[in-house]
Parts: sequence; C-alpha cells; structure tokens
Amino acid sequence: MGAAAAEAAAELPRRAADAVQLVVDTIHDKAVRPAILASRAVVFGLVAAALAVVLVVVGSVALLRLLDVYVFGHRVWLSYVVLGGALTLGGLAVWTRRTARPSPAQPR
Repeated sequence: MGAAAAEAAAELPRRAADAVQLVVDTIHDKAVRPAILASRAVVFGLVAAALAVVLVVVGSVALLRLLDVYVFGHRVWLSYVVLGGALTLGGLAVWTRRTARPSPAQPR
C-alpha cells in the first residue's frame, strides 16, 4: 500500500462527514426552515388575532361605560342605542362596498 492510498484512506472519513453535513444542510434549508417560518407565522397570527379580539371587547365595554356614565347620565339604554346605531351604520357602509363573486360557468 502506497503513500497515496494511505492518504486517501485517511481523507475518506473527512469527505464522508462533509457529504453528510451537506445533505443535512440541504434538508434544513429546503424543508425545515420553511416549516419553521410557516409555524411561526401561524403562531404569531393567532396571538395577534386573540389580542385584537380582547382589545375590541375591552374597547367596546369602555366606550359603553363612558357613554353611560359621562354622556347620558346613567341611561344605559341610550348608550346601547348610540353604540348599536354606530356599529349598524359601519356595517351598512362595509356591506355596500362589497364586491359580487363571479358566478361559475354553467354547462349548456
């Protein structure tokens, strides 16, 4: 066995380790990293949606209490009418700006 064969045999484990590292890095870049990014987006989206729901509920309660105590002098029904009317008008405004979905083509 010559010096070149001994050197090639000594280099074989390093080359095998480099090949394994290349495969692991490729799998990480192509599959694992996009999955991690997608799962982070889902989690942060759910947290943001939950926070938005809490803020809307707390804001509605605060506005109702503000109207009831400071504006209408403990006439809670009037606060409900004003807040309900404002939300109804907002809903109607959004409803009028909707777009119609295209109807599916019907076979003849």
